[in-house]
Amino acid sequence: MLPKYKAVIFVHGCFWHQHEGCSKSKRPETRREFWNSKLDANIERDKRNIEKLNSLGWRVAIVWECAIKKKSSFEEMISSLEDWIRSGHSELEIPNKT
Repeated sequence: MLPKYKAVIFVHGCFWHQHEGCSKSKRPETRREFWNSKLDANIERDKRNIEKLNSLGWRVAIVWECAIKKKSSFEEMISSLEDWIRSGHSELEIPNKT
């Protein structure tokens, strides 16, 4: 949390938070009912938490695990976060949704 900027940065694991379109978010083939329930609950909790933060006036950025692991774009990611923090925009997602 960055209270001075009323900003929160989440770092989400692609599997646990089901990063849409990411190869790391593939659901397991075994125990499907368990995994679907677990992962769907994570997605819904994330949505509720972000909505709650927004309603309290907080801005939210999500940095996905796959973006951090790309060392070639690490500096670009940090720069994007810096720009977002200063901009006052309400949300940011790295990598951006396509």
